Amino acid sequence: MDATWLALAVVLTAIGATWTVVAWRTRGVAAAVRGAGLTLLAPAAYLTGTLELAGEIAVDVGDWARGLVFSPVVWTGIALAGAGVLLVLLGGALAARGTGTTPRAAAPRQVDEGAGRRAVPPAAPPAGRSAATPPPAAGRASGDDDLDDIEAILRRRGIS
Repeated sequence: MDATWLALAVVLTAIGATWTVVAWRTRGVAAAVRGAGLTLLAPAAYLTGTLELAGEIAVDVGDWARGLVFSPVVWTGIALAGAGVLLVLLGGALAARGTGTTPRAAAPRQVDEGAGRRAVPPAAPPAGRSAATPPPAAGRASGDDDLDDIEAILRRRGIS
C-alpha cells in the first residue's frame, strides 16, 4: 500500500512540475514560484503521511455519501427531519398571529394600594355635612366601594 501512495506523490509532483514550467513560460516568474511551492506539497504530504490520511478521508466520505444517496432509511430520516422543522416553523408563525391558540381567562389584576397615589389634602366638607358622612351617590352607584370612591373623587374635581 505504501508504494501506491509513493506513486501518487510522484505523479502529483510531475504534474505540478509540468504546470510550473508552463506557468513560467506563459505568465512569468511569480506564477512559476507559486507553482513550485504547490508542487512541493505533494512529496511533503507523502513524507508526513498526510497524503494517505487525505485518501482515507476521501474514501470514508465517499462511503458515507453512497450510503446517504442509496439508503431509503436515510431518506426517510431526512424527510422526517424536514417535516419536523416545517411543523415547528408553522407553529411559531401561527402563534405569532394568534391563530389556533386558546384564549386564557384574564387573571384579576392585583393593584398595589400605595402605588401611584399622591398625597391629596382632604377637602373641607360642604356646609351642613360632617367629614365622616360620605357624599351622596349620584344615582348610579355601582355597588363597588372602590368604584364609588373613584367616582366621588372625579365629581369633586369636576371631571365627571
